[in-house]
Amino acid sequence: MSVNVVVIDDDPGFRRIAKTLLAARGLRVVAEAPDGASAVAAVREHRPDGVLLDLYLPDEDGLSVARALTREGHPLRIVMTSTDPSAWSDEELASAGILRFVAKDRLVDTDLNALFSPTA
Repeated sequence: MSVNVVVIDDDPGFRRIAKTLLAARGLRVVAEAPDGASAVAAVREHRPDGVLLDLYLPDEDGLSVARALTREGHPLRIVMTSTDPSAWSDEELASAGILRFVAKDRLVDTDLNALFSPTA
């Protein structure tokens, strides 16, 4: 069974890299979004298993988006990314429903299958 993921980042270059990394690990990117509003819409439409969510988006921060996605009531594995790993504490991330933070430059070394697997 394929694990479906939505990539949410305002940088089209990073979305392209993330999609390539996820696909190389057997995960299926079902949608991508450049901002918080389209992220919520994409999750509603595609009902993915997880999202790879940038911390800094043009319309709102990733924590606000994560909270909105959590309120949708659909079980979702949220992995936050950023170039700034010290922006939020682990407690703040967890309170927003974020499973884990992965720095963008460490994404290639991360076990993405384990993060997004619904059985993990």
